[in-house]
Amino acid sequence: MTVVVVESPAKAKTINKYLGSDYTVLASFGHVRDLPAKDGSVRPDEDFAMSWEVDAKAKKRLDDIARALKVSSKLILATDPDREGEAISWHVLEVLRNKGLLKDKHVERVAFNAITQSAISEAIRNPRKIDDDLVEAYLARRALDYLVGFTLSPVLWRKLPGARSAGRVQSVSLRLICDREIEIERFKQQEYWSIEAAMRTKAGAPFDARLVEIDGRRLDRLEIGDGGTAQKIVDALRDRAFTVRSVESKPARRHPQPPFITSTLQQEASRKLGFSSKHTMQLAQRLYEGVDLGGESVGLITYMRTDGVQMAEEAITAARAVIEKGFGKAYVPASPRRYTTKARNAQEAHEAIRPTDLARRPESVAHALDPDMARLYELIWKRTIASQMESAEIERTTVDISAKGSDGRDYSLRATGSVIRFDGFLTLYQEGRDDEDDSEDGRRLPPMNAGEPAELVKLAPVQHFTEPPPRYTEASLIRKMEELGIGRPSTYTAILSTLRDRGYVKLEKKRLIPEDKGRLVTAFLEGFFRRYVEYDFTANLEEQLDRISNGDIDWKAVLRDFWTDFISAVESIQDLRVSDVLEELNEILGPHIFPQPADGGDPRQCPNCGNGRLSLKTGKFGAFIGCSNYPECRYTRQLGDGEQEKSPAASPEGQLLGVDPDTGLNVTLFDGRFGLYVQLGTAEGKEKPKRASIPKGTPIEDIDIELALKLLSLPREVGLHPETKQPITANFGRFGPFVKHGTTYANLESPEDVFTIGLNRAVSLLAEKEARGGRRPGGEVLKDLGEHPTGGGPVQVLSGRYGPYIKYGKINATLPKGTEPDALTIEEAVELIAKKAGDGAGKTPNGKAKPKSAKSKAAASSDDKAAGKAKSTRTSAAKAKPAKQAGQAAAATASTAKSRSSKKVDAP
Repeated sequence: MTVVVVESPAKAKTINKYLGSDYTVLASFGHVRDLPAKDGSVRPDEDFAMSWEVDAKAKKRLDDIARALKVSSKLILATDPDREGEAISWHVLEVLRNKGLLKDKHVERVAFNAITQSAISEAIRNPRKIDDDLVEAYLARRALDYLVGFTLSPVLWRKLPGARSAGRVQSVSLRLICDREIEIERFKQQEYWSIEAAMRTKAGAPFDARLVEIDGRRLDRLEIGDGGTAQKIVDALRDRAFTVRSVESKPARRHPQPPFITSTLQQEASRKLGFSSKHTMQLAQRLYEGVDLGGESVGLITYMRTDGVQMAEEAITAARAVIEKGFGKAYVPASPRRYTTKARNAQEAHEAIRPTDLARRPESVAHALDPDMARLYELIWKRTIASQMESAEIERTTVDISAKGSDGRDYSLRATGSVIRFDGFLTLYQEGRDDEDDSEDGRRLPPMNAGEPAELVKLAPVQHFTEPPPRYTEASLIRKMEELGIGRPSTYTAILSTLRDRGYVKLEKKRLIPEDKGRLVTAFLEGFFRRYVEYDFTANLEEQLDRISNGDIDWKAVLRDFWTDFISAVESIQDLRVSDVLEELNEILGPHIFPQPADGGDPRQCPNCGNGRLSLKTGKFGAFIGCSNYPECRYTRQLGDGEQEKSPAASPEGQLLGVDPDTGLNVTLFDGRFGLYVQLGTAEGKEKPKRASIPKGTPIEDIDIELALKLLSLPREVGLHPETKQPITANFGRFGPFVKHGTTYANLESPEDVFTIGLNRAVSLLAEKEARGGRRPGGEVLKDLGEHPTGGGPVQVLSGRYGPYIKYGKINATLPKGTEPDALTIEEAVELIAKKAGDGAGKTPNGKAKPKSAKSKAAASSDDKAAGKAKSTRTSAAKAKPAKQAGQAAAATASTAKSRSSKKVDAP
């Protein structure tokens, strides 16, 4: 018997079918160990020794692997074919080795790029050892991220109250968004004009032209700066004779783009399908792990985390065959296209993202996929096929038309057009763009010859205004990070999620906008740790990590070089007072937090007292603007305060979204007592109109008639359960999205899943829920704070049904509203535990009821009314006493802990 370890249960199920009964395939469910979330997990003074801790959820999975290994002779580690996958295999191996389970066991590492019978069989025939270079690159990256987070975040908390965390790549990505916002705020709009002409040939064919030259000098875009100048040019050309000076046609070829890598897939799915990067990767994961096709689970695409653009030779051959069969020989290039990888690290330059079987057309598998999965598979299939198709042949034509103005000056107008002579790959696929496509493709010019007249039909000045650079979308930010060399494929989605979860940025109309909290953190880091948020520095560090995985440099040497300078920078600001930090931020963020008044006065003059200076202040709820004359002057305002436009949804009439085509009733958006909801029609008599709540976290700008009708159509029937033949439905409930079968409910990961989840996945989720006896999964450990300083035993922050809470023994203490689990310290937790214990009258600190005394029991058995009264009094006293003692003991614990110089902090 051979034990095979993969990452996900879906993959384990598929691979087990391929390998047969001689193999036991088990899932690790991702990483099984991590650095404990406390100070000292990475120790620079001990040559960067690292302490690892088995994840609480992973313990059972490791036990399952250990049990299976006891009756097996061989272990195959088959985790994903990237650095993270290599690290997971290493962690599993280390845990099993520490348990003494690898004696007389043969251990192999295999990696496959696709979950198909042939790919897995080939991998099993060609095993290798754990790649130490990739593991060391992982260790270096993990150590760097930990050291930056656990060293820099506490500095933020002390010097900039309200800030949550900083991260090595996270902070640089945030800076990109903040820098773009500064560009937008500094942007000064500029007026400019163009001269547009409607013309026709002597044969009467119309075309458009634009003024481009005056007296042989090419005009800059902004050269005509006012309407008066533009009108003078129009007047000078009115009723003048125009002649075609030259006609130039040039052939051009447009080549297809290479197949997808991780970043280009995320960008294109955002532009063409409107998917977030997180949703794209979730769908790609499911396509990779496999779907049920004809009773067999089949992986539809190759591995989705890759920097490589190359394809296997058999895939290229298959693509050319599909092209010839579907489009004809003219669309097959004479020789196959081979793309050069852009990956900086050859060891991680895996094959591009492509269908595992290119003959499997999108329409042939759509029935087995959720709608969004089908759309993503189609996008991947088209891009892959197009990458091997013939180039498009285009003819670009430029016509220059000249005239002598009434002012004696020579004017030249230009008409441009582009005609596709052979569409090539464009017949199947054209890459999307973030901005509007202003190309000339498809605009044909009529036949013209040099020297012939051109008649002016209309000439008009057109006013324009320059526009600021656009805010980043997820797609454009990923592209910018890729250009700068910041982050890697597996990190983009996590970075974007972290920035939003921390409240550093928000997403409006698919654009990333920095929140004031994010701008404060960025300004602080630029002011005091500028080197560590510089783009070149971060990109260079990423380059060094790639060199580690190539085996070119020593990973601990990289850590030593980084740590020496970094810790010096941190220590250099230890003595800075908060007031010094705030004054520095006043200067950096001045134009944003102190906008220039309309009267041109001092932007920092207090509008209340008139002689105080406005400045950043910090308080319990973060930063705000206050007067220097406090407490005499109590003027304050929040950052970002201004005239907020009230949403129409908050009005009694609501905001009309559109009309339901089936009923003809209005669909209206309301902002009610419990949040946003949509309503179909209006109330008639006692009959209430149909309503549906908007899922939590949905931006109001994203709520349109399409989304409203989807919500009003719920619950959605996913299909009939294959065993009971009873319907499975998907809907939103009090605790979020779910699927239901009979009386069994199973939670869904994302609101989008309500509309996209398929029958197979729904059945799987319901089966997992039933296997737990219908219980909800146990609370996830969000943060391990370490041992209780006086009482002993672990103190943890867990996720609960009603939010995060602290668990110590049997005491559960709810986190105060607004408190973030990541920012909680052991001292704060001990105080909350003490308060909870003090409030738990009649209970010991362990949560157990205090047993009644024998005297109380005797009083309870008496029939005398007075005795009963005495019993009540004595019982209350007996309960109050231990509760009071518990509260005092816990309070003493909190006091003791507070006096200690604990350094336990959280990672970013």
